Formats: sequence, structure tokens, C-alpha cells
Amino acid sequence: MAGSPSVASLFAQRVVIGVGDMAVSNNPQVVLSTYALGSCIGVIAYDPVMKAAGILHLMLPESSISPDKAARQPAMFADTGLPAFFKALAGLKGDRSRLRLFVAGGASVIGGTDPFRIGERNGRVTMDFLAREGFSVRRTEIGGNINRTIHLEVNNGTVSMKTPTENIQHPLAI
Repeated sequence: MAGSPSVASLFAQRVVIGVGDMAVSNNPQVVLSTYALGSCIGVIAYDPVMKAAGILHLMLPESSISPDKAARQPAMFADTGLPAFFKALAGLKGDRSRLRLFVAGGASVIGGTDPFRIGERNGRVTMDFLAREGFSVRRTEIGGNINRTIHLEVNNGTVSMKTPTENIQHPLAI
């Protein structure tokens, strides 16, 4: 019957990644989601061969401001979260040479001037790490002054991004 949900969609699981956290999966029935990326950065990765996928929702650029917090919650910081994220993907046999990356967030959502420029710093530290480690980023949606919500379908690598004004799909799996 047209318009009826598929059996797979009836059993789909949504995993919500909070601020300063990450999740990886190779379960094709999982959709990974993170909400309201403002100055935070969302790093989305997908290996189309192994169907290994993940989202990292990092909050701050450097763990040196709180080493104790970084030890307990490494995903909160770019410098500790990014290595942990790619290690977790490797644990699912995600091959770094096949990973397709999408980076979003890093906005300046505070009204007026942000003296700390957290969004800008988060974006710069993240992109510098990825370049230094030889990762190729397929798409970025960094900066501006709007928040972004990201959904990643593990079964095919499709990324949906919602902003206050748009609803966009980016196929990372080709």
C-alpha cells in the first residue's frame, strides 16, 4: 500500500548524541542525531563499505581548560574528542581512507559580539586536526549565526541537516 511504512522503518532506532558526547554504530536500523549545534561542532563520519557511522558533538576546542573533565568526558573537547571518535570508528572496522566526513556547527549564536569566539575556534581546531591527520572532508556547514540539527542514517550514510530556515539532505554514501 502506498504511503505505508516499511518494516525496517517500524524498527528504526534513534540514538541522540548530547553535547560533549559521541556515538558510533554499524547497525543499519539506527539513525544517529544531534540537536542544536550552535558554537559546538558536529563531526559526522561514514564508511560506506563497512557501514560504520558516527557523530561527535564537541563543545570546546582545548581540554587544557579542564583536564579532569576531559579525562571523564573526552568528547567534550576537540583535542581529546576527535582522536577518541576516530578510534571508536576503527573499532567498527571503519577505514580512515574510506571515511566520508561532514562537519557542521561553529556558529556565533550569542547576540552581539562573542569575545571568546568559541564557534570560530571550535571550527578552526577541528578542521586543522582533520587536515593534519589526512582526512578529506566532503562538506562543511561551519560558521554563521544559526544552529543546526544533524541526522545520520547508518544504513546509507544520508545526512539530514535542519536549520531554522532549511531542511537539507546530503548523501555521503554514493
